[in-house]
Amino acid sequence: MPNRDAKEGQDDPWKAARSPPDLGHLIGKGQSALKRMLPGGSTTGLVVAAALVLAALFAWTSYYTVPSDSVAVVQRFGKYLKQVPPGLHFKWPMGIDTATVVPVKRQLKQEFGFTTPGATDSYQSPGVRDATRETQMVTGDLNAALVEWVVQYRISDPVKFLFEVRDPRETLRYVSESVMREVVGDRTVDEVITIGRQEIETEALSKMQALATKYAMGISIDQVQLKNINPPQPVQESFNEVNQAQQEKEKLINEARRDYNKVIPLAEGEKDQRIREADGYRLKRINEAEGDAARFNALLAEYIKAPEVTRRRIYIETLQDVMPQLRDKIIIDAQTRNLLPLLNLGTSERGGAREAKQP
Repeated sequence: MPNRDAKEGQDDPWKAARSPPDLGHLIGKGQSALKRMLPGGSTTGLVVAAALVLAALFAWTSYYTVPSDSVAVVQRFGKYLKQVPPGLHFKWPMGIDTATVVPVKRQLKQEFGFTTPGATDSYQSPGVRDATRETQMVTGDLNAALVEWVVQYRISDPVKFLFEVRDPRETLRYVSESVMREVVGDRTVDEVITIGRQEIETEALSKMQALATKYAMGISIDQVQLKNINPPQPVQESFNEVNQAQQEKEKLINEARRDYNKVIPLAEGEKDQRIREADGYRLKRINEAEGDAARFNALLAEYIKAPEVTRRRIYIETLQDVMPQLRDKIIIDAQTRNLLPLLNLGTSERGGAREAKQP
């Protein structure tokens, strides 16, 4: 990948921190410049100038600063020496010690199928030729899909990240693409595009982390997130129609469920109400019947003790209940012969007597 390697020295702070300055080249350039500046090319002045240049180089290469979100891995003559925390530190100059800054607290990401403008990490975005190729996948039902996703990760072990794998970020891209093709290949195109996104993200995250641990890459994967998933361009229009029909089906199903949930609970409530009313009416009738039976039994016991008195008392109590309901009625004795003197016929408006109607 020539384009990625060409940019690596400019965009990658880890590679830049690893490379010591070319001392011989700097000394040669300094000597040439001093010979041009000194009159007559004096050797003593040249030695003094070279000593000053060497002292400046020693001072310039003997300290380094580690940012707050990083650690530095120090090597002496290329051998791992130690890790140092953030802050200002000193080391042996002139390439004896080298310090590689590794951002262990920063969340990094890799994008597949698309590119974020302004990205400084050459491994964050795919190459120009790889962007389309890495999104083309075959699903389990032998359909094609264009899958875009993002992997977010952190550097958990700087020593393994720098020394165990030749290029862990490039390896992570290969691992991520391989795992995603495997996971997508186990599902149908409908699951990949619609309902199976969360399961794909979870399974891909688990498998990527397992491979990263197996390869000792020193990387901890935080999240795998699917972005745009589309069918290939030649069949995209037909697929959109099918997807729209499925959405319409789901809409009708949801509306039917809404009507069901609106009508059925109301009917269930009315049914329960009717049942409770029937139970109440049943209990009322039973209690009334039991009360009437108890009252009758008590009355029977009293009747047996004094039949005539009890009979007359029942007769009087019955008349007390019946008589108040008789309004505008005249009750006469059976021995009454003349009905007219007892009738208040009143007078008409003209003062004449009304005629009595006899049956």
